[in-house]
Amino acid sequence: MKTEIIAPKRWWFIMPIVFITYSLAYLDRANFSFASAAGINEDLGITKGMSSLLGALFFLGYFFFQIPGAIYAERRSVKKLIFWCLVLWGVCASLTGVVSNIPMLAAIRFILGVVEAAVMPAMLIYISNWFTKSERSRANTFLILGNPVTVLWMSVVSGYLIESFGWREMFIFEGIPAVIWAVAWWFMVQDKPAQSKWMSDEEKAALQAQLQKEQENIKAVRNYGEAFKNRNVIILCMQYFAWSIGVYGFVLWLPSILRNANTAMGMVEAGWLSAVPYLAATVAMIVVSWASDKTQNRKLFVWPLLLIGALAFLGSYLVGSSNFWLSYTLLVIAGGAMYAPYGPFFAIVPEMLPRNVSGGAMALINSMGALGSFVGSWIVGYLNGATGSPAASYIFMGAALLVSVWLTLIVKPAENKESAVHGAKHA
Repeated sequence: MKTEIIAPKRWWFIMPIVFITYSLAYLDRANFSFASAAGINEDLGITKGMSSLLGALFFLGYFFFQIPGAIYAERRSVKKLIFWCLVLWGVCASLTGVVSNIPMLAAIRFILGVVEAAVMPAMLIYISNWFTKSERSRANTFLILGNPVTVLWMSVVSGYLIESFGWREMFIFEGIPAVIWAVAWWFMVQDKPAQSKWMSDEEKAALQAQLQKEQENIKAVRNYGEAFKNRNVIILCMQYFAWSIGVYGFVLWLPSILRNANTAMGMVEAGWLSAVPYLAATVAMIVVSWASDKTQNRKLFVWPLLLIGALAFLGSYLVGSSNFWLSYTLLVIAGGAMYAPYGPFFAIVPEMLPRNVSGGAMALINSMGALGSFVGSWIVGYLNGATGSPAASYIFMGAALLVSVWLTLIVKPAENKESAVHGAKHA
């Protein structure tokens, strides 16, 4: 049986659930950027330097709990882990709206990072349990599309909520959906295909056989320690660290950058303009993941796009704030190009390492991305505040993306291709 016709209903049963879950996670981490642009600093007496640190604290909590979460998901249950994460992060997100001082806000941002830490690696493990190699880049993209699509509508909705009520009410309202969705998640999700009631026994057997066959072409790795010392895993950790500096410097500070460049801009207008790069990202991610699965060449759909993102940031720096619309257009290109390669990138690891360690390796890579996100969001916020202009942060984000391009190029591609069976067995 061809992999393309094994239970196509999996896409309709699983992908909407995966997409909504990651969307809610992303909503409750990225809306801080709108509060920063809407007056939280003045209301709580937060300095510009402290604001960048508070925005970044989320990623510090996120960094420390990636691997423990992935190990639990791999060995126990994705379903139970994500259920409790949904409840806890929804509560933490809403509590952000009632903070009265800086230490309380710092604690909630850190705890929010802790409870969201397991979501990305757990969901990648979940996808690898349900989708074959020829489908995985697209499946990963549907997961990560929760990121730009959420910021797309959140940018508009948050702008209106702040305009109508205030930043406190925005946090409270936007935390509630995660708690409601936790109940739906519990009743809809099964950890493995064997547990599903909507697949026939023949479909379950065919899917399991295909997933097992793919594992035969990958060199055995005994434990996490051995996987974490793998040359490609180390390079991908550094690559994702550098890439995430650009992405999260952009995500957390785009509304503030736009309002600083155009002081007459209101929150609703900033919301609409902030949404456009994520619309570009959504289209680019779908096209790139389809092409990556079609050609089975992952690297070719990662580094050229990151290079375009780097050049767009450097172009924004050269144009300067005097030409707002040209600079803004380059930011739209940078946003779309930075997001487009996520699907192919996260398809690399399960094709390189066996199932017993691939989840932990993805968590390690993602945790280094969280550290890069912490560095990017903190330093970009600091540079914007210290210089009064986004020019220095454009150079910083562009340089980080250039480093990620070089690191992608030195990953050994033979280890990522099932067709190169000999290379996979002797990597």
